[in-house]
Amino acid sequence: MISKALILGAAFAASSLLAAPMARASGGEHVIDDAAVETPGACHLETWTTRFSSRRGLVNFAPACTHRAWPRLELGAGIHHAWSAGEASDTLLGPALKLNLRPEESGLGLGLAGSAAYGARTGRLEAAGLLVPLTVPVGRRARLNLNAGWSHVRTDARRDAAFYGAQLELALDRDIILMAESFRRAGGRPGGQFGVRWTPGGGRADLDIVAGRRIDGGSPRAVSLGLTLRR
Repeated sequence: MISKALILGAAFAASSLLAAPMARASGGEHVIDDAAVETPGACHLETWTTRFSSRRGLVNFAPACTHRAWPRLELGAGIHHAWSAGEASDTLLGPALKLNLRPEESGLGLGLAGSAAYGARTGRLEAAGLLVPLTVPVGRRARLNLNAGWSHVRTDARRDAAFYGAQLELALDRDIILMAESFRRAGGRPGGQFGVRWTPGGGRADLDIVAGRRIDGGSPRAVSLGLTLRR
């Protein structure tokens, strides 16, 4: 059976939701989320791959849309395939929802995000999470995202635990954003990531490269490459 470390990595992946269509760091392979939802009437597809080593990794696909009739509710899903040499690979899939409770433009963004991931082979709930993302604008070029909530990982000795973390975004210009984040699942070791997002022409595609440590709760290093498309 697939290791609990990869299940935890997929759980974090399942809770990642993209924000607005302009260049923003939250979403995709980033663990910490912001409070915003996709633009009403628009959809996006997040794809990314994470390598923990030459023998272990994840591939992820996460579509989501926000309907004009429900401008503060983003409806999404996640498909996460994990593999590790010497273990059976597995695919997790499930829903991902985010509700914007307070817009960032008011000076303090507040949201509620939830996700669940079921094993394709087992049919069992492998991971789930419920988070409260908070977004604090810091001047014209920076944002601080704070997350706190609950996570469930079926294969972990501590199945249910608190999760919390913080992320700082810095816009170098319209096309490039830097991101640094730190996070922890209670009972585990803290993890962190640093990355850059390029949005050519401030348009409909994002390219990401992110490097981190213990993003699945245990692996000493990880590198992620991501592509997000919007329409």
